[in-house]
Amino acid sequence: METRAPFVIVGGFVLAAIVAVFGFVFWLHNSGGLGPRVSYEVRFEGPVPGLLVGAAVLFNGIRVGEVTDLALAPRDPRRVNVKIAVSSDTPVRADTRVGLEFQGLTGVPVVALEGGTRLDGGPVTTLTAEAGAGQSMTQAARDALRKVDAVLTDNADPLKATIANFQTFSETLAKNSGKLDDIVAGLGRMMGGGQPVRKVTYDIPAAKGFPSVPAKALTGSLAIPEPTVIAMLDTQRLLISPPGDHPEFAEAMWADSIPKLLQARLIESFENYDIDHAPLRPMDGVQPDTQLALDIRRFQINADDKPVADIELSARIIDKDGKVVAARLFHEIQAFDHLDPKSAAAAFGAAFERLAQAMVKWVVQAP
Repeated sequence: METRAPFVIVGGFVLAAIVAVFGFVFWLHNSGGLGPRVSYEVRFEGPVPGLLVGAAVLFNGIRVGEVTDLALAPRDPRRVNVKIAVSSDTPVRADTRVGLEFQGLTGVPVVALEGGTRLDGGPVTTLTAEAGAGQSMTQAARDALRKVDAVLTDNADPLKATIANFQTFSETLAKNSGKLDDIVAGLGRMMGGGQPVRKVTYDIPAAKGFPSVPAKALTGSLAIPEPTVIAMLDTQRLLISPPGDHPEFAEAMWADSIPKLLQARLIESFENYDIDHAPLRPMDGVQPDTQLALDIRRFQINADDKPVADIELSARIIDKDGKVVAARLFHEIQAFDHLDPKSAAAAFGAAFERLAQAMVKWVVQAP
């Protein structure tokens, strides 16, 4: 019995396959979507290495279409005309920037669109890429090296002369190295850098000798900010008035700048009086009940006749509302026999100890 082929079924299957193929091609052409597309012509003023039909088109990094055609400009062989098809809702403007990006390790090129705000001039059909937009990093590096090579070639003779002058200069330095060493050593001695200067530091003691149990304890929280001072007194040097030539004081200095040193020793003096209620330095976020504001008026050696250590401080007690509760001047002097740093430091220590004792008692008795 002869089997008859179902020609109608076979023909229908072939027709369906053809339709499926055409549908797949249409889907691929539209990047998997069936939405409307708009075509643009992009003009590159230079090569577009590696760009192929079907390459992606990105707008601000998002894929919006693909390249549909590549061709050389018939009247200008340096130019490349690229046709792209993108989604109709892509905001392409007349000033949209165009370039090539190279993605991945293999550097696959894609057309990159970016920005644009102009809406004048009607619908946009043609975009022009910026000069050099198709250059890869490798090509840009080659061009830069060619320019450097051209500069070196054009200036070969001046460069040779400059190198020769450097060689002559270095040979001259080598021949006169001994003289140069003498010159540098002389400059070092002239500037005081021949030998390292050995500084000798001095300190002043805090007030002591208070009763072990204070007669009246400090009430509330007290802070002692760093004293204010004029620029001349903001130093570690031992100051002498009137100024003169005193080489024995050149290497003498206080252990810290005068304002910081007095602040530290006054806090220590209050600690020696009443350690349980001793004042502190001002801290961020902490509002003390009162502050002891100090201004340094004098902290110097008067060397007119017999040398004298002269200390004068202006003190004010200020409450938390900024009101001055009490104010007083403290002034102490101490004479000494020989105008030398050690004797001067001892005199300052004696004068400051008396001044600090008087200040502690005044603060304790203040209202």
